[in-house]
Amino acid sequence: MHDATICATTTIHCLKSLYFESAFPPQQERCNILVTEIFGGALTVRRGLSRATKALAGGAAIALALAGTTPVIAQEPTAFVEWGVWIDPDGCMHWWADGQAEGYMIERVDPVTGLPVCLEVDTCLVQNTDTLFPTDGHRLTAHGRAILEDFFRNAGAFGYAIYGHTDSRASDEYNIRLSQRRAASVAEVARSVGAVVEREIGFGERMPIATNDTAEGMQLNRRVEIICYRW
Repeated sequence: MHDATICATTTIHCLKSLYFESAFPPQQERCNILVTEIFGGALTVRRGLSRATKALAGGAAIALALAGTTPVIAQEPTAFVEWGVWIDPDGCMHWWADGQAEGYMIERVDPVTGLPVCLEVDTCLVQNTDTLFPTDGHRLTAHGRAILEDFFRNAGAFGYAIYGHTDSRASDEYNIRLSQRRAASVAEVARSVGAVVEREIGFGERMPIATNDTAEGMQLNRRVEIICYRW
């Protein structure tokens, strides 16, 4: 087999292993070295978790390898590949990678069974917003921030979804904006203590759990729900 073909085949295997099959650390180290040598520093890998919905890129360099040609060696990185895991609302995991120019996202499956890899989903906290925010406000009180910091430090979930809700006072548009800002404030606290937030959404008054015809019912509807994704 021609050296260039061997080089291309091995490189594609390593890229697939790194970005889609979660290679063990020794494999990752060998593949990182190989990719660095083949692409001459033209491909830089950055790892992380994100809600992004894109995947593997750097296609131009790979196409050169598949064609049996030698990529031009760059002195500085010319492409960046970021990759990680995105969790959908049902708790199922997806590999993604983004190379700026293009990307992909694929379902993560168990290599033995071929079944989707999904986490358990449960509502792990429902907090009345009266205990977290001032009336009509989205900035957390000191007491509210302390409640949330303690929760996220100890919940131990793989990831979280944060949903904001209001009662039916004010307009629908106003309530959507308020609940979205409140969800964002809660998400900021989560990230500040190292938690991974998969999504933050404000539903306003559209998903009540009680009647809005009574004060007691409206109080129940003013809430933040936190969903935990767990192994």
